[in-house]
Amino acid sequence: MPLILYTCLLWLCTSGFWTAQAEDPSAEESMRNHHRDLAPTNVDFAFSLYKHLVALEPGENIFISPVSISMALAMLSLGTRGHTQTQLLQGLGFNLTEKSEAEIHQEFQHLHHLLGESDTSLDMTMGSALFFDRSLEMQESFSADIKHYYASEALAADFQDWAKASRQINEYVKNKTQGKIANVLSQLNSQAILVLVNYFFFKGTWAQSFDPESTREENFYVNETTTVKVPMMSQSSTIKYLRDAELPCQLVQLDYEGNGTVFFVLPDPGKMDTVVAASSRDTILRWSLALTTSQVDLSIPKLSVTRDHDLRGVLADMGITDVFTAQANFSGIAQEAQLKLSKVVHKAEMQLGEQGAPAADTPRAALSLTSKPVSLRFDHPFLVMAFDHFTWSSLFLGKVVNPT
Repeated sequence: MPLILYTCLLWLCTSGFWTAQAEDPSAEESMRNHHRDLAPTNVDFAFSLYKHLVALEPGENIFISPVSISMALAMLSLGTRGHTQTQLLQGLGFNLTEKSEAEIHQEFQHLHHLLGESDTSLDMTMGSALFFDRSLEMQESFSADIKHYYASEALAADFQDWAKASRQINEYVKNKTQGKIANVLSQLNSQAILVLVNYFFFKGTWAQSFDPESTREENFYVNETTTVKVPMMSQSSTIKYLRDAELPCQLVQLDYEGNGTVFFVLPDPGKMDTVVAASSRDTILRWSLALTTSQVDLSIPKLSVTRDHDLRGVLADMGITDVFTAQANFSGIAQEAQLKLSKVVHKAEMQLGEQGAPAADTPRAALSLTSKPVSLRFDHPFLVMAFDHFTWSSLFLGKVVNPT
């Protein structure tokens, strides 16, 4: 696992890595790295979006699935043309002189297949749909393309009846997530013509479980004046741990069964903004190489985090503006109508519990341990960042201010 992780991360931070690998005659090696073609671009977009959302809502929980959002916006680009399409794809981080539009959609198609099929041990559901006013005449090629590349749909809704359209959208997402995500859309406004909906649910099985009998109700310090009670999970075991020498934080890396891995990052009190500002692809690489296997007495809240975001404002702040204005070119969706995107709704949920694989005995002689156990309690606001080992996609990024 450490060698695989190191190789993944080195690829992420080395722009010429794929070029070198493409010259390797080994078909197996070429295929292996092809799984990560989108990783650098997607992860950079992930952290940019994450920082913008944290800045907009400094005292709130933040939880998003960046890879799912990237797929939704790339899917939407199939219906755009001209400057609108260029701006959208460049806003996602793509250099269109190096990668064609066709290559982008082919690579997302491959990534979507890998994330959906390669790991059955994660309970993970993600998807998108575009809802359009029923008065529009949808281009059949658009519907065919989004189904082919993204396994997605474009569905007609009666946006003259807001309550009915909201119920339709919420019911659609509820059915797609087997009831795990509900009420993705609370209200619409009178200007709605196109609504992009993206959803994500995640529940993993730890490679090393927490003992439910050790879970206790304890204090979580939201800020200097607010304390809440939370069920706190605990385990004392050998864990990858780091006290960062450059940033004011401590962190652990825990693995899920299968391809998932997650970084729990605990900023020193009052230093959340400093750590968020430094979060990046390079920081993840540095952490991964600096983590050491240590004996850790770890406590993390048992929680379920659910957030919904209308991404219209934050995407505009990031330079993706055309799709929301009268300048939008959605002629790939409907040729005669002047369309603009009304909403980009993202709802994500993560459940964090004790469930894991049975513990395995590890001979102490084989471990490289620090001299004494480290006590690490996630009892004040922290960050959580999960990735897929195989594709190195950013499954979710979160900031937990109040776990209740």
